[in-house]
Amino acid sequence: MGRVDGKVALVTGAARGIGLAVADLLAREGARVIATDIRDETGAAAAGMIAGDAAYRRLDVRREEDWRQVVEWIVETYGRLDVLVNNAGITGFEDDPAPQDPEHASLESWRAVHATNLDGVFLGCKHAIRAMRAHGAGSIVNIGSRSGMVGIPGAAAYASSKAAIRNHTRTVALYCAAEGLAVRCNVVQPAAILTPMWEPMLGDGPDREDRMRALTRDTPLGRFGTPWEVAQAVLHLASDESAYTTGAEMVLDGGLLAGSAARPERAESSSE
Repeated sequence: MGRVDGKVALVTGAARGIGLAVADLLAREGARVIATDIRDETGAAAAGMIAGDAAYRRLDVRREEDWRQVVEWIVETYGRLDVLVNNAGITGFEDDPAPQDPEHASLESWRAVHATNLDGVFLGCKHAIRAMRAHGAGSIVNIGSRSGMVGIPGAAAYASSKAAIRNHTRTVALYCAAEGLAVRCNVVQPAAILTPMWEPMLGDGPDREDRMRALTRDTPLGRFGTPWEVAQAVLHLASDESAYTTGAEMVLDGGLLAGSAARPERAESSSE
């Protein structure tokens, strides 16, 4: 028996990176997974490689009609929805190298980031609650970011959108509890996770390892996290193991928010 055996799970942004790792692990642990994305060719190929029961559907998280159609299809096909993982997100730098700081970011870019990251989570929670209400239970896992817990001057829209996800997670959790539903909502807060998003900065030249060390210099554990490690956190929150956990956050940041990793100099021994 897998840890989510028999559950029906919808994962957004599942064509690559964290979303793909989550979809694959949930399927390995017994869930029927619906992997969604807007990269149709990549997404369909990824779903085909998942080791378990997985299907691909196109879902633009910014469009309510897409959410309505996909969730209705899931309920008609599988009879229920047990797990939603709101993973789809953008930084704002994907196709636009323009500044994203509070003074120079464009309103258009600000709105685009929030449309995907925040509106997508709002719509996902809305339609998941409605689908889960029929059985009175379910698990919603939102993928936030360490950037939503601290200020990020160079990525103002991204940080703002992720901070709002943190709060909306708690709102959804309290709402569902007040409605008498065992529908839980939690958020996973990753920091530097080695996904394709980092590749333009890392490159594939001989200095790649040096760049990786430089980018994780302030991380106490001294390395990037992996999509698999994020997927493990999501699996726990999706499973019945976390049945008493709602409105909570799980931080995966290698110790960044714990403070600095002070390593005192070893006192040199002296002999007289």
